[in-house]
Amino acid sequence: MSNIRITKQFSFETGHALYGYDGKCKNVHGHSYKLSVTVIGTPISDRTNVKFGMVIDFTDLKKIVKEEIVDQFDHATVFNGTTPHIELANELIVRGHHVILVEYQPTSENMVVDFSQRIIRRLPEGITLFSLKLQETESSFAEWFASDNVKSIL
Repeated sequence: MSNIRITKQFSFETGHALYGYDGKCKNVHGHSYKLSVTVIGTPISDRTNVKFGMVIDFTDLKKIVKEEIVDQFDHATVFNGTTPHIELANELIVRGHHVILVEYQPTSENMVVDFSQRIIRRLPEGITLFSLKLQETESSFAEWFASDNVKSIL
């Protein structure tokens, strides 16, 4: 049977600031992110399986992405916890704000790598993450493809 790619899209609001950046994004600001998650696999061929004909039930994929990304990042502010932004983050936490501290500069590029790792570890056997597209603005996005991240055996 053929491999099939399926995609589910998600939206969430997240704030961030880029410490040390030389442009406007050094200031705390937010984005209405759009995340497209594409997985690849072979549709279930067992006619007795309730998910016959599906690569993965869209509901199951939604549960994974919602728990790993949307529920955690929606209406949160992300800071690199290894920079002086930690002081601002701690103040916001004390005031009851939802803050996520990461070990990386919270750019779309780094966030999409983080998201790929979170999703991969939750996918069922036989389903592979094919790609992610994290859209930060109407015209700007970062993409992650599994094929670009295969380590050479040589």
